Amino acid sequence: MNRIELENRTKKFHIEIINLCGEFPRNAVGFETSKQLIRAAGSVGANYRATKRAKSNADFINKIQIVLE
Repeated sequence: MNRIELENRTKKFHIEIINLCGEFPRNAVGFETSKQLIRAAGSVGANYRATKRAKSNADFINKIQIVLE
């Protein structure tokens, strides 16, 4: 898998999570859970895209480890 495919997969993952959260109950619990889930899913893609700006191999490894967390 190359960088572009992985970037597209993280974007698709975020969109699918947003669609899933649309099915959650319309109450306080559903709202808070969906809000956190959407943020977490978006964070994966954002952190992965940050790896493009790595200044060295060590910086890339550090950034990709953040994605894996």
